[in-house]
This record gives sequence, structure tokens and C-alpha cells, in this order.
Amino acid sequence: MKGVKPVLFILLLLFSFVALANQKNNRPNILFAISDDQSFAHTSFAGCSFVQTPAFDRVAREGIFFSNCIAGSPGCAPSRSTIVTGRYHWQNEQSGQHASSWMKKYIPFVDVLEANGYATGRTGKGVDPFQYARSSNDSLWRSINAAGVEHSHIVYKKGTPEDERTAKGISDINYFTNFKYFIENVREDQPFFFWYGAKEPHRGYEQDSWKRNNKKPDAIKKVPEFFPDNGIVRGDMLDYAIEIEWFDIHLQHMLEYLDEIGELENTIVIVTSDNGMPFPRAKANGYDYGIHVPMAIRYPKNFPGKRIVDDPVSFADLAPTILDITKNSSKGMLPMAGKSMLNILESKKQGIVDPSKKYVFSGRERHSSSRYKNWGYPQRMIRSKDFLYIWNMKPERWPAGAPQRIKPGTEDELLPMYGIDEDGKHHSDWAFTDIDAAPTKSYIVEHHNEPEIEPYFNLSVAKRPEVELFDIKNDPFCMKNLAGNPDYSAIEKEMKNALMNELKKSGDPRVVGPDKEVFDSYIRYSPMREFPTPENYN
Repeated sequence: MKGVKPVLFILLLLFSFVALANQKNNRPNILFAISDDQSFAHTSFAGCSFVQTPAFDRVAREGIFFSNCIAGSPGCAPSRSTIVTGRYHWQNEQSGQHASSWMKKYIPFVDVLEANGYATGRTGKGVDPFQYARSSNDSLWRSINAAGVEHSHIVYKKGTPEDERTAKGISDINYFTNFKYFIENVREDQPFFFWYGAKEPHRGYEQDSWKRNNKKPDAIKKVPEFFPDNGIVRGDMLDYAIEIEWFDIHLQHMLEYLDEIGELENTIVIVTSDNGMPFPRAKANGYDYGIHVPMAIRYPKNFPGKRIVDDPVSFADLAPTILDITKNSSKGMLPMAGKSMLNILESKKQGIVDPSKKYVFSGRERHSSSRYKNWGYPQRMIRSKDFLYIWNMKPERWPAGAPQRIKPGTEDELLPMYGIDEDGKHHSDWAFTDIDAAPTKSYIVEHHNEPEIEPYFNLSVAKRPEVELFDIKNDPFCMKNLAGNPDYSAIEKEMKNALMNELKKSGDPRVVGPDKEVFDSYIRYSPMREFPTPENYN
């Protein structure tokens, strides 16, 4: 009988190891899929008539579709900064600003997952554009992309039978095959977090690629009201649709592969985009088509599906939610502004699930190099289910960038106003450079003097009032500013107070200092443009 206790001890020890192993193996995988520049309206699940997104639709149909997901910013770098840190971009110094440096202290949730047994990796665009450490001299900078180690080495080769790309502007990265490589060669027996960051539908597009891809201009039931409705704009939107569909094709391949290997039901699939469509008055703007993005989450094992949730949710909520789901603490990370959405995910309710979640917040500083001394266009936004309040902090600045720049290679020679040359052709890199080069942009600028086009020109580039308020439910295109309207004064006052309280609580330097202009001082590591003093245009 003396040997019984040691045997029991060994058996208990074995059972403990098995239990721990099962717990580790049962932790959910996470596939995080993010497109680059896609507004909320442009999925077939949301009712878009000119784009087909069966993979997104499946995730939304079998999972939870969030009808009011608000990005951290209408620009990629600050928005992605918010996703991985759970902090507003204005809390992350240069590590929340477009094309500046990523500091080591801003630890992403991806690191926490990896430290706790997750295999992590990414393909395509990560948390970018940021400057990561180039050498040991950049001792305060992070060296590995905040989305994880990249697996983008498998590419399409032009002219080969395997090259199935549908337009010339599409990246050569074979996202799905890189994901498959990660699963088969990197993951081993660990649960995984994988960041699928498509470079689509970011510009540039192959103009008129829609013509050989079975698209029809009349499939667009309604052109956004801030664009003129003509063949150029419709064609531009169809080229945009081609690239959204490319993102969705690779997501579909990933879902099918996970299903094939028996991993789909143990994988949380999150699909979204970093900011809105790359068109005038959308991307790099605080309007709804700039900050309102698609989002769907599928995990039938634990999250009741077939639901549409109308609660406003923020990108700042994603990091705490993912940590909560995986039962990891945020120890080591800086304090997060976002709150876990796990209660919403685990609920069976539709519509408004958590009434306490009334408002979410977004913001903008610098986008491209578009003004004197690389100044930005600071905005702060607060969004409820039905209303959007925008504070344009520097209304004296041009929202889309200066209308004229200094000619490269000279000290003060100016290129033509609005970037229009003597032949009447617009050069996108010469003016309003916070708007991506696009046929829609060029058409609006080249025809700005025509009475029927002038209103669209002003909507795109003219200076704006300090405060804007929109009834999103009845005015999704943000065309009628209700700020100052007595009928909406109570809503305006409440939203202003809620915004100011959150900015103070989160320590926004623009509000609490000590240096309220600090964002304009951060070094930009992407190409620079030179502009004359603002007085040049007055």
C-alpha cells in the first residue's frame, strides 16, 4: 500500500497536464481581416448593388453584423494604431500619427497574445504606415510591425496561369497562400492570431478595370450625394468595387480552408476596414463615409449569430475585447480607452444591446503632407447611433490640403492654383493632396467653375465651420449641417459636452496641453511636399 500515494500523485499530475493542454488547445484562434479604405455601405450584405462580397456576407449572416462601427480615424495609420493599442490615436503621440515612428512603449495586444501561447503573424499591410526601427540607433522604436511578423513572400508572377488578379492595381501578394503557409509551417500546435491586411481597395486603381470584370454603371443605384453623377464617377466607383471583391475573394479562400482542416468553428473571424473609401469627402474626413466602416464577427460556438447590432462600437474596443475573449490581461500595455464588447458578443439580443454604449469617438490630425510646415487638419468626432458631431479645431486651414504647392526643386516657385495646368489638366500631386489621386477628384477640380460642379468642389475642398452636426439616419451623406439649428440645440449641446469630457479624460493634448500643437511637430518619414505660407491664398 505504500506505493499508492505516489501513483495517485503521478496520475493527478498527468491529469493536470492533460487539462492544461486541453485548455490551451481549446482557446479560440482569431482571424482578423482588414481591408484598406472601404466605407460601411459597400458590402452586398449592407445592400450595395454594385459589389459582391460573399465571404463578408457569410461572416455577417452567420455571425454578428455591426451597423455602426466607427474607425479610430479616417486615415489608415492612426486608425490601425487605435485597433492594436485600444487607445485613441491622440493618446499615442507619434505612434498615432500618419507616417511617423512607432515607439516601443505602445505595446499592441498582438504581443500579449504571443507571450501567452498564441502563434501570431500577418500578411499584407500591417499597422502602417509607420517608421519602425532601422538600426540600433533607433533604440526607442519598435523593430517588428505592431501587427506581427510578416508572411508575404508568396506572390503572383505576372503572366503565369496562377496569376488570377482582376486588375493591374492589385497587389502581387497572394494573401491566402501566405495564410496557408503560416498555418502549415509556423503555427505548429498553438492557437493562432493572424492579421490579414489587404492592400485593397487602396488606390491606385487600373482605370476602367470594371469593363472586363462584368460590371455595369447602371448597377450603382445611387451615387453618394457629394459626387456628381456621371460616367467618370460611376466608373471610378466600379474600379473601387473590383478591389473590394479581391479582398473578399482571399477571405473566402481562408474561410474555406479553415473549414476544410476543421478549424473554422474554433476560429473567431473579425472582418472590417481601416477607414472609408478613397474619394473626395470620404477618406481623410470626419464625415460618415470617412469613419463609418463595415464590421462583422463570427464565432457560433460562443457568440449567438444571425444578429444585427446597432450599438455604436469603436476600434478602441477591439483590443480589450480580444484580450477578454482569450482570457488575457492587458498587463504591460498602456491603459486603454476602449471597453470590451464581450457582453454584446455573448448576448442573444439584436438592435441596441447595451444602452450604456451611447457614444463612440474618432479623430484626425495629419494625413498626407498637404500644408505649410506639414500641418494637419485636426478634427475630433463623436458618433451616436443617429447623430455625428464634428469639431474642426482649425477651421482656418484647408480640409483637403492647400490649393497650391511650391514646385519641387525650387525655393518659392508656385505650381498652378488647384493643380490645373495651362491645358486644363489637373495634377493630383499639385493640390488638395489629402485627397488621393482619382478620376473623381480630377473631374471635380477640372470642372470646378461649371455651375453644376462647383457645389461638389466646395463640398470636397472648401473651408468648413468649426462645428458640424448631422442627422445620420436621415442624412447619411452628411450634406445638411444642423449645428446652430434651434431644433437640434439640445442634441448639439449634449454631444459637445460628451466629446469634451472624453477628450479631457483621455488627455488629448489639443484640449489639455501642455503643447496643443505637438501633433504638427512630429517627423514624417514618408515623402514631403513644400507649401507657401497660408497667407498666400488669402
